[in-house]
Order: sequence, then structure tokens, then C-alpha cells
Amino acid sequence: MAVHSKHPASAPPTAPVREKTGHLLLRGWCILVLVLALGGTAWVNAFGETVAAVGAIASGILSVILWIVVRPPVQWRRLPWFAVAYVAWATASLLWSAWPGTTALTLLLLYITTVQALFVGTVLTWAELVRAVASALKWVIGLSLAFELWVSLFIGGPLLPGFVIPGEPAADPILYWSRDNLFDGGRIQGIMGNANLLGSVALLAIIVFAVRLGARAPRRVTLWIWIAVSAYLLVRSSSATAFVAGAMVVVVLVTVLLMRRARRPGERTRYYIAYAVIAIGGGITLWTLRETIFGALGRDSDLTGREQIWEQVLARANEHPVIGWGFATPWLPSDPAFDRWIIDHGQTVMQAHNVWVDVYLQLGAIGVALLGLVYLAFVWRAWFFAVDRPRWDLRADRPYSALTLLPTLVGAVVLVQGFAESTPLLLWGWMFVVMFGAKIKQSPHVGVGPAEQSAAIERGEPAKQAP
Repeated sequence: MAVHSKHPASAPPTAPVREKTGHLLLRGWCILVLVLALGGTAWVNAFGETVAAVGAIASGILSVILWIVVRPPVQWRRLPWFAVAYVAWATASLLWSAWPGTTALTLLLLYITTVQALFVGTVLTWAELVRAVASALKWVIGLSLAFELWVSLFIGGPLLPGFVIPGEPAADPILYWSRDNLFDGGRIQGIMGNANLLGSVALLAIIVFAVRLGARAPRRVTLWIWIAVSAYLLVRSSSATAFVAGAMVVVVLVTVLLMRRARRPGERTRYYIAYAVIAIGGGITLWTLRETIFGALGRDSDLTGREQIWEQVLARANEHPVIGWGFATPWLPSDPAFDRWIIDHGQTVMQAHNVWVDVYLQLGAIGVALLGLVYLAFVWRAWFFAVDRPRWDLRADRPYSALTLLPTLVGAVVLVQGFAESTPLLLWGWMFVVMFGAKIKQSPHVGVGPAEQSAAIERGEPAKQAP
């Protein structure tokens, strides 16, 4: 006669909880949104400005609709209010903008990017968010390598935007979407058509995949392969900015791991001092030896003409130092105010190649102060999110999570990139700062918080209290 026991060892197994189709589709949409942001100029190069603009607007509208339908719990008092203030000041610049048309169009891009950041950060849990970012990066990295391979094998020469094969060499290689350099050792540009953009995304991919490994994600061999592919693209992009950012990421990571080892009060102080000495000393060394360093990387000591661009932008910005000339991120070359204003390689420059110089031109000292507060708040929260143990009661021995490293490492990339590029002000640079900043405020502990609870309920699980 069969005997049944209530002991867990002999209890009949239960099927694992399956996610609802709606939640799977929602997560898939978030991945697509992240791909659009990480791909950057790829969609303009592939389909043209009009199609890319329509796609961006449509994606923003759909995300708002999904936000209303899903109705995830949001603590409105814990939004990233410094970022909101920056957006509000950029909007106010419409009142005095010297280029109102450009301000209106680029503000629309800023609104869409900010809403998408808040949407993705709200509807996904921390684990799902990092997983979605990893999935999006796989698409961008994979498409970049496949695109360069396709150009080399089937086109056999440079390719212009819009999949146009040039009949004769372009006036300057900067015009090419792909330079067909995959097999000749030159710099490759990926689907973005820009080696610097590819380098920063490849570095970001290495960070995210490594964090996934540290979090004991499944399919670890596959993750190691993706890290290898990303490292290959990083090296082949030959982006000096990405290399410097990578060095800073290593310094930040080592410092965070040392901080986590601290056991006594005040023990972290020496690590902070060492970190400050290394950061300041490294910056001084980089500037002093820039000719040697950038020469070794195949770059000019003036950062490929950036110092001349900064001088011209600052001269114009100093005419309106407090409120600026009006928001314009990026500068639209179709606007007479920017058309042929600053020329580089025969092309109209579309950015100041420095976040702070660019914001000073557009929004004046007030805008610089607001953006400084945005970054300060983000770096501050991301840092302690990484170095402190999860704690919401008297228990102080909960284990660290590798996922908490991601925001502070992303912050290192964005800040370093901002000294030589203005791209952190738009697309994934701005999106990730807002997304992670808002997520830390809404759910300061991995696995705990309103978003985590709502996602669990959506998957069919009962609501759980924090352990």
C-alpha cells in the first residue's frame, strides 16, 4: 500500500512559476527601447532622419500607453528631481532661444529619452533590468560585427549612409557609414558609423556581461564569448576616450571591492584617500603626458582638434554666460545658426565634444549647475548602492549583490566620456543616468521594492515581504 508523507523530500514536485505572456512582451519591448537608445545614429544611417524620428516618437508614445495600462507602483516623491529640473530649465530656454526650431526638436528627443528611461526603470525589477540591458547590448554588438563583416564580404569597399555604395571616394572618410576596415586593421565603426560610439558601447557591454557573470547568471560560457566579442570591438574601435574610461572603470571597481572588505569604522577613509590620490594624480598625469599618451593611441595631443572646438564654443557661450543661448542637443546642421559655424574634416560639427562646454553654451551657468547636481546625485547614490550592504532593518550581514556594481561603473564611463564627447547628454548616456538614478531611488535594495513586488505579482507569484 502506498504511503504518502508531507515531508518536503517526498512531496510531489511543483512546476516552476511561469511568467505571463503580457510580462514577457513588456520585457521584450523594454529590450527594443534599449536597443534604439544604444544603437544611436545607426537608425539615422540606415533609414534616414525622418524614419528614425518617426520611430523614436512612436516608441515614446507606445511606452506612455503601456505605462498607463500596466500602472506600476511609483513613489512620485522619489523621482530623480534634479534630472526633472534640468529638463524643465531646457524647456524654459524656448523663451530666449537663439535657435527656437532646433530647441523644440531636440527637446522632443530629450523628453522621449527621459520618459523611456523612467518607464523601463519602473516596470522592470533590478534583475530584469540588468538582463534587458545585456540582451540589448548583445543585439547592438552582434549587429555591429555582422554589419562590418557583411560590408567586407559582400560590398568590398566603403559604404555611405542609406546603404549607398559610393561611385568614387568620398571627400573625407568621416562621411562613410562603414570604411570596410574589418580585415585591413583600421578602425571599425559598427552600426553607429562612429568608432567612438562603438567603443563606448563595447566597453559598456563588457561591464554588463561581467556583472551578469558575477551575479551567477546562466549560460556563463555564452557570456564569456560575448565579453570576448565586445573586447575585440573595443580594441578595433581604437577609441582613446573608451580606453581612458575603461581605466577609470577598473579604478572604481577595485576601490568598491576594497570598500566592501572594510570591517571597522573609519577603515574606508584610507581607501577614499587612496582613490582621490589616484584619480587626481591620474588626471594630472593624463593631461601632462597627453602628447605621449594620445600619440601612442594614434591621436593628436589636442584630442583630435577638440581644443580648437572648445575655444570657439566658449567664446560664443561667454556672450550669454548665465542662461545660455538655448537648448540644442545635438546641434542640427540644418539650422543656419550651426550650419558651417564650426567645420571639422569639411563637415559641420554637431556637438562641442565636451558635456560641460556644450551645456554652458546652451543653458549657461544655471544649466551647468543643474547638470552637475544630476551627476552628483547619481554618482552619490550609485556609489553607496555599490559599497553598502543591503539593509532595511537591524540585520547588517546580508550578502552583496554583483548587480549593485553596475550603476557606479556606468557613471564612471559617462563622466569620463563627457570630457571628450557630448553624447552623454542624449540617447543611452542620458537614458542610463536617469534610468539607474530613478531605479536606485525607487528600489534602493536589489529584490525589494514596489517594482519588484509588482513584477512578482505579474508573474503570478504572491507578494512577499522583505527577508
